[in-house]
Amino acid sequence: MQKERLIPLIVACALFMENMDSTVIATSLPAIAADIGTSPLTLKLAITSYLLSLAVFIPASGWTADRFGARTVFSVAIAVFMVGSIGCALSSSITDFVFARILQGIGGAMMTPVGRLVLLRSVDKSALVNAMAWVTVPALIGPVIGPPLGGFITTYFSWHWIFLINIPIGMLGIFMALKYIDPIKSENPERFDVVGLVLAGLGVAGVAFGLSVAGLGLLPWEIVFALIIGGGVAMALYLRHAKRTASPVLDFTLLRLPTLRACLTGGFMYRLGIGALPFLLPLLMQIGFGLSPFKSGLVTFASSLGALGMKTLAARIIRTFGFRNIMVINAVVSSFFLGACALFTPSTPLLLIMIILIVGGFFRSLQFTAINTLAYADVEPGEMSRATTIVSVNQQLAISAGVAVGALVVEATMLHNQSPQLGAGDFWPAFVVIAILSAASAYAFWKLPEDAGHLVSGHKIPSLEGPKAPEVAASESTQEARDQKLG
Repeated sequence: MQKERLIPLIVACALFMENMDSTVIATSLPAIAADIGTSPLTLKLAITSYLLSLAVFIPASGWTADRFGARTVFSVAIAVFMVGSIGCALSSSITDFVFARILQGIGGAMMTPVGRLVLLRSVDKSALVNAMAWVTVPALIGPVIGPPLGGFITTYFSWHWIFLINIPIGMLGIFMALKYIDPIKSENPERFDVVGLVLAGLGVAGVAFGLSVAGLGLLPWEIVFALIIGGGVAMALYLRHAKRTASPVLDFTLLRLPTLRACLTGGFMYRLGIGALPFLLPLLMQIGFGLSPFKSGLVTFASSLGALGMKTLAARIIRTFGFRNIMVINAVVSSFFLGACALFTPSTPLLLIMIILIVGGFFRSLQFTAINTLAYADVEPGEMSRATTIVSVNQQLAISAGVAVGALVVEATMLHNQSPQLGAGDFWPAFVVIAILSAASAYAFWKLPEDAGHLVSGHKIPSLEGPKAPEVAASESTQEARDQKLG
């Protein structure tokens, strides 16, 4: 099998576990909350603590892969994630559950960035769009089967078993990694920025965790404010420290690249809105509409099904219209379908709900493929490790913030409506807010130059027609050969 397909499939084993795990938890959240004696909104700590753990430990992933080899780090990370999964299955309180999710996050913090680093170092940039599509297709199988499978197990068996699904998948991932991934490591790894890791970790943890617990009543407001302010101070100290360090753990000098800068700023806004969807939708289906976890999973999996269908077309669409045009228009279009969820009521036909979710998932998948690929279009090979680190931190912070924003809007709506308990009418403002936030990302993409990422996408810019530079001609020749092979 070609390297352009084999390596993405190996990396996809890790993505499969992570994506299926997150969707299974979202579907089974009410059942887990009832069993361990807490509320579904409070149990969002299990989601935010996992995402927070990812964000805190991801900065160490690039250096660790350079120092110890990507194959070793990737395999150990999968094993840590499996241990965390077993811990989740054995949890009997929210404290146990949150700690197990943090352990999963530590494993995930190494799995995905290191896997992406292997992909970027192994595949030519001209083939990056197709490679990203290949790595995402198997990973999307997780969200497709996660909701109905998690709902089925929760409804007819016990929620504890949903975490044990990761064990055979993890074992397969470790086997494939040890067999096929080369032990890529840097001959002269940079000195690890320990001080930077501590400051950045404290900053990310303080801000994200403070926002996630605000309004839940779990901690006094004084402590919540102290967490947020303390996190902000730590990040300010990190920024000052980074200017004096040759190899900062989070290299913000990469923001000089317009494509990476747009994908970080616009991507954060887009993911902030989209990140709340897997949290809000299952709660609406089960608590608002009274569906069983199994039926809820059958409805919500439609979004991932639409995403799976896009992956076969993404490369050709981006090549035809270009990154900038696609990302500006599609940010608005996909956000429209996200906002359409605000119109769902208990009387809305389930078939109509599924159609809206399928179409919305189709466009969201196109946007994610474009963002994930364009981010690395202008990054030099020597900077790839630092680029994957900062992109991964940005992604996880955005998703964590999205869950927090979605829950805060629902809680504020309940307070405004003086609702004694969560109901269907408390969700629609949250869908409107997150849709607006996602659509706002279009501005960051609109500021991109027209030819952004054209060497990666193969999109022909009229203003660039004429004598071609050798590297451009070679890129187009490679793309045309690939098109003939695909066709």
